[in-house]
Amino acid sequence: MRLDPITTPSPARTVGLPALALGATVLVAMGLALIAGADPLATLGLIVKGAAGSKFALLETLNRATPLIFTGLAISVAFRAKLWNIGAEAQLYVGALVTVVIGTQLGLPGPLALPLMALGAVLAGALVLLGPVLLKTRLGVDEVVTTLLLNFIMALFISYLLEGPLKDPMGMGWPKSPALPRDARLPRIVEGLRLHWGFGLALISALGVWIMQTRTTLGYEIRATGLNPEAARFAGIPVGRVLVKTALISGGLAALAGFSEVAGLKGNLTADLSPGFGYTGIVVAMLALLHPLGVVVSALFVAGVFVGADSMSRAAGVPTYIADILLATALLFMVLAILLTKVRVVRG
Repeated sequence: MRLDPITTPSPARTVGLPALALGATVLVAMGLALIAGADPLATLGLIVKGAAGSKFALLETLNRATPLIFTGLAISVAFRAKLWNIGAEAQLYVGALVTVVIGTQLGLPGPLALPLMALGAVLAGALVLLGPVLLKTRLGVDEVVTTLLLNFIMALFISYLLEGPLKDPMGMGWPKSPALPRDARLPRIVEGLRLHWGFGLALISALGVWIMQTRTTLGYEIRATGLNPEAARFAGIPVGRVLVKTALISGGLAALAGFSEVAGLKGNLTADLSPGFGYTGIVVAMLALLHPLGVVVSALFVAGVFVGADSMSRAAGVPTYIADILLATALLFMVLAILLTKVRVVRG
């Protein structure tokens, strides 16, 4: 058995294999539901109903998708240049931290506080990823290790702040920051429900990343660097500088997830602000094949699985962990599908 590269994969192979991967994921989900003692078709129906079966459910899915769009975009931009950013969780938290500090400590009016919080979050997230990329370009340090470790460092730092200088004195002992003033929060898209304009900002960001990647010189340089850095360098592209720019964009996008969660949804910073949005962003980006507009669709799918699984668990008595297994299976199948679009298995 050997793997032969496919220079020009057919449209059927390019589209059909990822579709087959998603179909196989559905079959696995049905099998898991059967093992749990539930009706597989009814379980899938409950997931769909819980994710989009009502106005409330649909808006909750959009709400859950908002940070996933930001982290998915951050990962897709970095991975496109073969910059393996595994630290979106740290960048999310530093964005949330800066949002809270600017919103609660400077005493600015809301119309001024909101753009400054967003800008501060972007700059902070960019700087967090700048260190690992400089270590990579200057010293050859593996960015997978440095960005992954930054997640744990940032988590411990946030815990220290919430138990110390940033702890809310009116929080009855709970480790949380002071709440943002009402006028320093993102307004709701639908009054009375939790969906906020962070979702609109996420859609604008996805469109902006798509334009950057397809219509600008930087986008071309990012793609060239990811495809073959040596050839890009030979063609005169400053690969190190491109990686730095990529890191700044990627870190800033991930930090916007923290900004939107604090300013749009939670109102303050807690240690459990993110249930793993930074890591799930990797799944979102891979399912989207690193396409920025595909990230929106992928994030909606992933968010729908989580929101629908919560509803399904209450109705059918099936553990919500089925959602985690479902997404992990989808990622594995999608990685295999991507591989098979580029190579052909040949005997001999």
